Amino acid sequence: MNWLEELSENKSLSTDLAAFFTQYGPDELKQALQLYEKANQNYICKTKSSLDVLKICDIYYLQIAGHTITVHTQDRNYQKYGTLSKELQALSQYGFIKCNQSCLISLDKVKSITGSNVLMENGDILHLSRNCTSKVIMAFSQY
Repeated sequence: MNWLEELSENKSLSTDLAAFFTQYGPDELKQALQLYEKANQNYICKTKSSLDVLKICDIYYLQIAGHTITVHTQDRNYQKYGTLSKELQALSQYGFIKCNQSCLISLDKVKSITGSNVLMENGDILHLSRNCTSKVIMAFSQY
């Protein structure tokens, strides 16, 4: 049985889904599904001597110095080896965007953007480069 058949047989779920779709529209349904997916996705922080599994929704931002990436969360920071471009490839679908040459931010953890500063919900202030400003502001306003 495919998911459409299951949905048509579950009247309560069909009614709830139809009501949500009518009230909020397809874009909001898509965003709700993306948020659910993001909340349930894991991110692996692996080094030679450790392995940490984080929820993507817990990550505020990533910074790189050399090839060492520091992953900032509310509770602590994690480190791994890699490149920011590979991290951006993996995380862009979850609302991460480059704010300067050495930093990726989670759009849902941004509190405000003022001038060339990005204020994160945890109080950290990150530099917003001229090259990234318009793209970050547009993405944040649409997020």
